[in-house]
This record gives sequence, C-alpha cells and structure tokens, in this order.
Amino acid sequence: MSVRERVRNVVEAPAFHSFIVGVIVLNAITLGCETVPALMARHGTLLHAVDRLALLVFVTELAARLYVHRERFFRDPWNVFDAVIIGVALAPASGEFGVLRALRILRALRLISVVPSMRRVVSALLSALPGMASIAALLALILYVAAVLATTLFRATSPEYFGDLGDSLFTLFQVMTGEAWSEVAREVMSEQPLAWIFFVVYIAVTTFTVLNLFIAVAVSAMESQVGHERRLRDQDPDTVGELLVEVRELRAELHELRTERTTAAN
Repeated sequence: MSVRERVRNVVEAPAFHSFIVGVIVLNAITLGCETVPALMARHGTLLHAVDRLALLVFVTELAARLYVHRERFFRDPWNVFDAVIIGVALAPASGEFGVLRALRILRALRLISVVPSMRRVVSALLSALPGMASIAALLALILYVAAVLATTLFRATSPEYFGDLGDSLFTLFQVMTGEAWSEVAREVMSEQPLAWIFFVVYIAVTTFTVLNLFIAVAVSAMESQVGHERRLRDQDPDTVGELLVEVRELRAELHELRTERTTAAN
C-alpha cells in the first residue's frame, strides 16, 4: 500500500473525523473563554497554547487532504470553504491586521463542513437561494412602495418615524419584524385614527404572507434534499461500493497515463 493510500485511510476514518469535530468544538470553547478577562488573567497561556495546537491540527488535516485528493481537492466547495477558514486563521493578527484576530472564531464554522446534518441544511438553503431571491425582490418592492406612501401620509404627524424616505424604510422594516410596531402605530393614530388600516394591511402582506414564503421555499428545498439522499440510500449498497471502487481505479489509471505522457514529453 502506497503512502498516499495510507494517508487516505487515516483521513477518511470515522475516528479521525470524530477527532476533528472534537478539536473544532474545543477550539470554539477556548476562543470564547479568551473573551473573559478573569479567565485570561489566570489561564491565558494555556488558552493560547490550546488555540495554537488546534490551528496546527487543522493545518495538518488540510495538508493531508490536499495530498490525498490533489487537484480534485478544490472541486469540492466544502474543501474550499475549509481552506478559506484556515487561511484566515493563518493571516497575521498584529498591526494593521489586528482585526483578523477576532475572525479566529470562524473556525467554529468548520462544523458545517464536517457534520453531515449541518452540511445538508446549508446545501438545501443554498439550493433555495434562487427562489428566495425572487421573494426578497418582491419584499423590497412592497417595502419601498409602503415607505413612499407612509412618508406622504404620516410625515407631518410623526416626523421622527416618517420624516423622510430613509426614516420610513427603517421604521417599516422594524414594523415588519414586529418590534414595537404598536407604539409606532398608536403615535400616528393619535392624530390620524384611520392610520390603523395602513399598518394592518402592511403587516398582513409582509409578515403573514411574504415572510412565510421564505419558510415555504426553505422547507421545500429541505424536502428535496432529504428525498435525494433517501433515494441514494435505497440503492443497493454493494452496487454502490463496486462503482466507487471502479471510479477510484479509473482515476488511478488516468493519473498514471498523465504521468507517463508528461515524462515522455520531457
């Protein structure tokens, strides 16, 4: 067995996967502890040592996967995601780049790439982005129309909330989230009693209709993702295993042919 195959067996082993998950969780905890002055005063040296050790583990793991997969490493978006996260961690964190030190916590996001359930959720959300973009455009259009209307109607009554288009956009965004919307509405209604019609219609359209469309698109994407994985699991495991073996053999043969052609050309 070649060295590359041995490294592949280690990297793809379930125990190694569990070890990496544990290191990510431990590193996230230590980075959180570094924000507590009392802990830093007593155990600052230990926390920094654990942080550097975790970074060393991540770099070693990334180098091993890059050695195993080579150019195919960058064909997997999750591998690129891991490389970017680790690259940020390796950037200098002093002087002008001191702000990058705070970005070390991004290493905790690697749980998304190493935990299948999290990766499934993110993949489903990414696949739902086209549908969500259309809904977001519709929501932005409704928000803009309502802001222009509210500025025209309520500017004199409540200049604090609806003095200009910017104030109206922010106020209506706040109303859409349900944050203290009754206070805004009652202040306007104290001078314009029929203003409740505007707020009720606006909340019904945005909160109860458009925002729920986002949830519907996300749920539909999750169902499609789960259905696809279920169909893959329903296939014959032996057949799938044989296909994987054949694919690996073909890749090895192609690599040998490329090496021979390169050697002959030189």
